[in-house]
Amino acid sequence: MARVKIELPKEFIFKTEIPIRINDINYGGHLGNDAVLSIAHEARLRFLKQYNFTELNVGGAGIMMVDAAVQYKSEGLHGDIILVEIAVTDITRIGCDFVYRCTNKNTGIVIAIVKTGIVFYDYNRNKIVSVPEKFKSILLMSPR
Repeated sequence: MARVKIELPKEFIFKTEIPIRINDINYGGHLGNDAVLSIAHEARLRFLKQYNFTELNVGGAGIMMVDAAVQYKSEGLHGDIILVEIAVTDITRIGCDFVYRCTNKNTGIVIAIVKTGIVFYDYNRNKIVSVPEKFKSILLMSPR
């Protein structure tokens, strides 16, 4: 069976630290697979917030996640601090991918690599729209 393989970009433009909460732990005693997407979501919100964006208003358009892929690399435990790094890749006319590298801050071991496909969406008109110019310009100015 073929496995999911997410290619890591050379550079990440944002990072944040997120602790693993007790609610993130599954019956096996480690970070649950569902919690990894929740952590990526929190990191994405923090990334957008630094530019005064929300998921409903990114330079005039909302965003909608249309797909997700996760590679689990190692376990995370309650209390671990995850360093989540974000890159924005594969920008098209209507969307892009967010790639997240989730690393245990203390050990440097990668816990998971995540990719979420995003389209820009006008929630008032229920229609996919073009990537806002303001979002593109911010990506061009991001530190590399």
